Amino acid sequence: MNQRTGIGFDVHPFSAGRKFILGGIEIPFDRGLAGHSDADVLLHAIADALLGALALGDIGQHFPDTDPQYKDISSSILLEKTYELIRQEGYELNNLDCVILLEKPKIAPYIEKMQKHIADIFWCKVNQISIKATTTERLGFVGRGDGTAALAVVMLRARKGK
Repeated sequence: MNQRTGIGFDVHPFSAGRKFILGGIEIPFDRGLAGHSDADVLLHAIADALLGALALGDIGQHFPDTDPQYKDISSSILLEKTYELIRQEGYELNNLDCVILLEKPKIAPYIEKMQKHIADIFWCKVNQISIKATTTERLGFVGRGDGTAALAVVMLRARKGK
């Protein structure tokens, strides 16, 4: 198969006393996300999409939250390790499309930085990375400001020479 598609989803609640890391970028906010790692909901969704495209399980299987070596680890490192697996299987990123669901903070000023950070991990052009944000019109846990969620869809292509 020359192309594979995967979808990923993740959700984390907000928590006081933590940095808010999203797309590998620290965003000023009064709370961060709760989780075993830095809880970067966007990078977790992307990792799951990558793994799903090649039927390699999910992020929890590869980086279990019961393993102390992943405590407070940067999700950028987890995404780098995931992408190494993808490349070992003979694939590379064709494109990535993401949606982040949150009410606050507004992240539009940070999207370009997130795109650049993710493109650097994938050794690709920024225009291969799409990140959008939306609210849930104050509905549900996201609308109440209790947490955030992210959805990612990837298309992988077979690497030349593999």
